[in-house]
Amino acid sequence: MLELLVFACLLAVAHSLQGADVVLTCSFIEEGGGMMGGSLFTRTPATLVLRNLPMSSDLSPETITPYNPPDEPKADDLIFEVVVSSVEIPEAESLLHADCNEQEVVCELSRYVPRGTEPDALPAHFIGSIQIEGGGVGLTLVLQTTSNEKAESSTPPLMQSKLQLPLSQWGTLLTDAVFVVFSRSPSLAAPIGDDARLDCGYRQKDASPEQSVGLEWRWQHKGNGRRILDMRAQGVETDGGTEVQVEREGVSADSALLIRDGNASLTMKTLKVSDEGTYICTISSGAFQTQQIVQLHIIQPPRVFLLEKKVIFQDESPQKLSCHCERYYPLDVHVEWLSQPPSETETISLTEKASLSSHRQHNDGTFSLSSFLFVRPSEHPPGTTFTCRVSHFALQTPSDVTLTVETPEPGIKIGAEDHICEELKR
Repeated sequence: MLELLVFACLLAVAHSLQGADVVLTCSFIEEGGGMMGGSLFTRTPATLVLRNLPMSSDLSPETITPYNPPDEPKADDLIFEVVVSSVEIPEAESLLHADCNEQEVVCELSRYVPRGTEPDALPAHFIGSIQIEGGGVGLTLVLQTTSNEKAESSTPPLMQSKLQLPLSQWGTLLTDAVFVVFSRSPSLAAPIGDDARLDCGYRQKDASPEQSVGLEWRWQHKGNGRRILDMRAQGVETDGGTEVQVEREGVSADSALLIRDGNASLTMKTLKVSDEGTYICTISSGAFQTQQIVQLHIIQPPRVFLLEKKVIFQDESPQKLSCHCERYYPLDVHVEWLSQPPSETETISLTEKASLSSHRQHNDGTFSLSSFLFVRPSEHPPGTTFTCRVSHFALQTPSDVTLTVETPEPGIKIGAEDHICEELKR
């Protein structure tokens, strides 16, 4: 997988309410010779024009500017013009809205050799990867060059200098999208114990009903990796069965949906912390094989509670407040202490006066942490409210727990705290 990513500029244009052109500024990536026998990736500026993508009828033409090819075609320009009517591109409209939503688009192009063909065979093939940062569809497209039927035979075509392939009269390399692997949700978060569906699918031009389809799901995380599922599904008009190998209990894919609808999604039951990682969906059909990546983040919100049930100052001795955050994931958690004096509307931060325990990791991979704060009666009169506020990735809003300083009853001596919190017994 290429590690060199180029952020794309997105310009959306349309000819009608039914279709729009999406123009992406990309990089064409090649593997070149490096020093000492190594290899380098080189990149050349390129443009990808997705022609006439289907859009919803509420698309406003007033906000769209038509795409105009270069006034003078140049042999050095790399402009891939793609006809996408042959295969469906799910969630294509998200490409149109990415710029308006201030989302970056990553676009890469490189050469591609289908199985059973030679590197220099015609028609030529290319692969394009399109990823919307911060959410949105992920696409991997196999492009196949097509001829310009409208060009006059007496006019020699302009040849692209790097690829040595004929360009159209307006200076673009005409291609057709013949194979698409996609994920509508290339990144998702799910809590421990829940089930998850990792979305992946494909579309292929002129696929044969008898054609078998291969599906592999692999997991990678922190240098480790293994195959999760391997499936070979036979075409609808064949007598062969489906071969499936599963190496993680509770995972499955539907072979009937894979053949009928191009649905290669993976279902995972009862998620654990160890399921977190990068999942690679690889689909093989006919001469084509490509993949899409889905990131699975495991989350678990902390259970937040105060050990002390009440705060009553009987004398001038300080008291200890204990705020516990239990069984959360991932590791990072932020604990704040706040106080609000009686008859005041503003809170005062006490976080710098607090201390933290070390993280404790449980057998299920989750973590716990405690924060402690010593408070004095001279600084916090009755009616003062203490708040322990915990922020964590799995919490949509911070979790607050509070205590209020109570006025001691005359004649009652408060002894040492003898409450033992069962929640801390592990």
